[in-house]
Amino acid sequence: MTYTAGQLIEATDYNGFVSTSGNNINKIWSTGSTDFGYGETAIATVSAGGTVTATQWATLVNNLANIGSHTNTTLTSRTAPVAGNVIAVLANVATDINTVTSNRGNAVASGTEVGTFTGTTSKTTATGSGTTAWTITFTHTLTFASSNATRYFFNAGGLVRLQYGKSSTGTDHDADWNTLAGQCGAIFFSGRVNSTTNTIAGQAYTGTTRIGGGGGTQTTLATTTGYYNLTPGAAAVTLFQLNNATSPYTPEFIRTTCALNAGSTILTFVTTWVDDGSAVVGATADISGGTATSSPSTTITGTAPTTLLTYRPPSSTYLTTAAWGTPTIAASVS
Repeated sequence: MTYTAGQLIEATDYNGFVSTSGNNINKIWSTGSTDFGYGETAIATVSAGGTVTATQWATLVNNLANIGSHTNTTLTSRTAPVAGNVIAVLANVATDINTVTSNRGNAVASGTEVGTFTGTTSKTTATGSGTTAWTITFTHTLTFASSNATRYFFNAGGLVRLQYGKSSTGTDHDADWNTLAGQCGAIFFSGRVNSTTNTIAGQAYTGTTRIGGGGGTQTTLATTTGYYNLTPGAAAVTLFQLNNATSPYTPEFIRTTCALNAGSTILTFVTTWVDDGSAVVGATADISGGTATSSPSTTITGTAPTTLLTYRPPSSTYLTTAAWGTPTIAASVS
């Protein structure tokens, strides 16, 4: 029987909505693959020729509504059936599934930002000697329990946030680096699900997105590079670079790269602060250390040169489990 509003729902129609049609609820709600899947419990199908119960039809309706709420998608208003009623066809189910499929990378909200890390994220000792070139390297790893957990994190709207800061004083060159660090703003790394811009908590994210800051000379911003644009096991890609715009310090820069390990469980972000050693007459290229930003922190609280990585997990308000688990952050400075 053709699926028509006002008729009884058949098992083949129901199963198509659940898992067998090209676009279906389980593909988004459950395990899925690549940029499909939130990691929630799959809806069971009905045996061929079987009867679709009120409970089964209600599960489909409610899970579709949850996906709509999670992705901030307006769907057709419908009421889940209750036991004792005839289970009839409901209008526009396929249309709504197609819509949330397109919107699957959006999220109405983010979870609580996590800034707990092991190691150190600040360079508390002085750097440089006279007019010698120097580099500070900040390395952050974000580790997930499995490749599926990584997918679920980005598919459901997870974000990685990088911040840069320095406010210590004491050398001629401190002011230049304090300014450059403050000009970076925040760099957000998202999944770029469905190869498009994803709107998360009302903000558009294109893959790598710079928010705030201003000034300096931005030489790189990989706007269309997100999690799904990384190749597992490949070399790191540059997400962001900001150079000093003030002569003679224009060769100075802050750069962040990202690499994904072969198992798709570890994202490694490496940020280098590079000074070529140039200085005005009578000045040096040295910069001061300062106080550290300690774990946990979602903002830079110390005065020392710092690159801070935090993450915003997806909101689980409309999801039954946080299938991405609790990713861990490790930080080091050299």
